[in-house]
Amino acid sequence: MNNITDVTTVAHGISDFGMMAVTAAFFLILSAAMMVAIFKWFKAIIEQMMQDNKESLQELAKTTNAQNDMLQDISEGLRTETLLRIRNLTGFAFDLSIEQVCRLIKRVRQENHIIDHEATAAKIRKSLMVIHNDRNSRFDPFTYRGKPISDYCVIEWVEDVAKVVEGEIYNADGANNARAYTNVKLAYDNIKTDFYQRLNS
Repeated sequence: MNNITDVTTVAHGISDFGMMAVTAAFFLILSAAMMVAIFKWFKAIIEQMMQDNKESLQELAKTTNAQNDMLQDISEGLRTETLLRIRNLTGFAFDLSIEQVCRLIKRVRQENHIIDHEATAAKIRKSLMVIHNDRNSRFDPFTYRGKPISDYCVIEWVEDVAKVVEGEIYNADGANNARAYTNVKLAYDNIKTDFYQRLNS
């Protein structure tokens, strides 16, 4: 029954509007649908292109920044005056550490019960660690090749100096400030050499 009604309706439309009008309406609807589909497809292509370009630009920016950092590190390392400034700055700091360690030796001799080797060793290393950390905190604001200068300092230096301090405190020949200064300075000269080698490595 429905099929008969549909056929009747179509026939009635053809009779009222003519075959050409119905065909034109059909093609208009088809054209509109195709235009919508093509527009959506074109929009999707444009959005994908924009997304690809955005990702490419972000990757390019990261690569460029990394190259700039690398070039800055290389150029900084090639500048003679940069190393000269670092040597002057750190030289004063290490010289101050020599004086601090010599005072530490005198203080431990006077104040500590040095017969207790274990307690004395612990106090020496604790005091030297304070000196080491204080020096590093003064190095932190200065950078070389993109890293704080303190990054080129190593904790092993504390133990190297501690052995010299213990050697002076328990020296069989007794206290000798001149000898202590010479040995401490020699230890820090070795530390400075190691430090400069780390800068250039």
